[in-house]
Amino acid sequence: MKYGPAVFALILLTGYAPAKMEAYSPTRYADGPLKIEGRPNILWLVTEDISPYLACYGDSTAYTPNLDRLAIEGIRYTGVYDVSGVCAPSRSALISGMYPTYMGTNNMRTQMNFPSINIPAYSVVLPPEVKMFSELMRRGGYYCTNNGKEDYQFEGLQAGWDENSKTAHYKNAPAGKPFFAMFNFNTTHESQIWLKKDDPLLVDPKKITLPPYYPESSVIRRDVARMYSNIAEMDKQVGEMLKELEQHGALENTIIIWQSDNGGPLPRGKRELYNTGLRVPLLIRFPHKKSAGSVDNQLISFVDFAPTMLSLAGIKIPSYMQGRAFAGGQKGKPRKYIYAARDRMDANYDMVRAVGDGRYKYFKNFQPEKPYIQNVTFRLQMDLMKELVLLNEKGALNEVQRLWFRQSKPVEELYDTHSDPFELHNLAAEPRYAATVKQLRTELSRWMTLTADKGFIPERQFIASMWPNMVQPQTASPLLALKGNSVTMASVTPGASLSWQLVKEGASLNPKNWQLYSQPVVVLPNQALFAFAERIGYRKSEVKELSQNKKLSNNQVVQ
Repeated sequence: MKYGPAVFALILLTGYAPAKMEAYSPTRYADGPLKIEGRPNILWLVTEDISPYLACYGDSTAYTPNLDRLAIEGIRYTGVYDVSGVCAPSRSALISGMYPTYMGTNNMRTQMNFPSINIPAYSVVLPPEVKMFSELMRRGGYYCTNNGKEDYQFEGLQAGWDENSKTAHYKNAPAGKPFFAMFNFNTTHESQIWLKKDDPLLVDPKKITLPPYYPESSVIRRDVARMYSNIAEMDKQVGEMLKELEQHGALENTIIIWQSDNGGPLPRGKRELYNTGLRVPLLIRFPHKKSAGSVDNQLISFVDFAPTMLSLAGIKIPSYMQGRAFAGGQKGKPRKYIYAARDRMDANYDMVRAVGDGRYKYFKNFQPEKPYIQNVTFRLQMDLMKELVLLNEKGALNEVQRLWFRQSKPVEELYDTHSDPFELHNLAAEPRYAATVKQLRTELSRWMTLTADKGFIPERQFIASMWPNMVQPQTASPLLALKGNSVTMASVTPGASLSWQLVKEGASLNPKNWQLYSQPVVVLPNQALFAFAERIGYRKSEVKELSQNKKLSNNQVVQ
């Protein structure tokens, strides 16, 4: 892909930071110790790779009584959109409240090697002020746990979680401290279509309604039935989580948030910017069934989740976040547009940007010479995908079914998602839609400029800008200053977070006991202090030790 002077001028003019930024300050954002009384717990349940294929959204193919319960007892959101149609860039937006194209987390994925295109595995270095929002939750008084997946395009920080493992659980929260707990469900992931293809089906393939872009085929019906069966299995797992929460006595002081991390797992869904790849279900149950059975149609983007979590928790939203809270005490104005981007998918580059207003969706194809379908090797393990490729080669697909196999694209596309929910009929060239195209084209350009879209920068060049000589930078070791029995800590690395732990001298460290540094720590004569520093995208520092009996050394100083 070639870049003209105007594009590079855009990058240089817009720079790497938005117009208004504030340096991270625990005091500023958490406002010091917050009162715990009356603060809700938050249980965040994230399933993988499903569109709104649920009875509460009008599709009763899969039996999902537990999700139906959440919809009946909570709020069903209808206008929720992913930012990229695939998990890793999307999760980077969820955890940060920032657009992947701004952070440089837009390529899928960065923590894997792709030797065929000379791209090494790397962690994206975020601006120093950007934090995992779970770290801000911890600083605001929450006990934060993550049970399962991160996949943020960078190594998650210890600072982000009190517990981060397959055994992490909110039950370990200290008495009187609210929890924020995240659980991930892999049952509905794309890979489970082929890994579970021999498992008993819970849905009759003959009763499946196929979308118009799929031909009639027993192979296709079986895989679609597998998808719905996986959804039914996931629903049972959600039911177990709800039962456990009730048994723990925490149901009525916990906000339950259930959602998908991107659109459905089938071809022409996941990895695409069609609504089949972007639009996801979201159900929120508030304590005591507040607003039970209601429907919220506001537009919501994945960048809105981080500020919303902080808003629900009563923690100030940092100004660097590009999303806006859609619930809680800091709820913002309704958004007018959602934005999405596609760049590298595994070893395949294709730069596409999209903007939608809830009805019309506009696409800009920056590489129109490339086909719609990408040769994603991972997806070719699915029998449905193999069947589509075979039928296309045989010339057995009709006009609609061949659309995805076109070998080039128009520069612009426009779809009316109300009358054309599968986005099959491009309206961009029709004169009566010229004003809509112009409006959305202008809005997309404004957003790309505002967020300094990193898709214009060749990926290896972008890596080199973060990793000098392609070597990952390392966080500087913490500076520890001892005065009497009080220790203060600092790091010379901008944006570094400090974690510490006190143990009896000679005892082992406990991975669940790392604390976030915010004020001096008292070290008694029989104790040893361990501390390290870390920043998103950097290697964490060495762990430093200090005790009254073991005098200071290395980067430690005495006042």
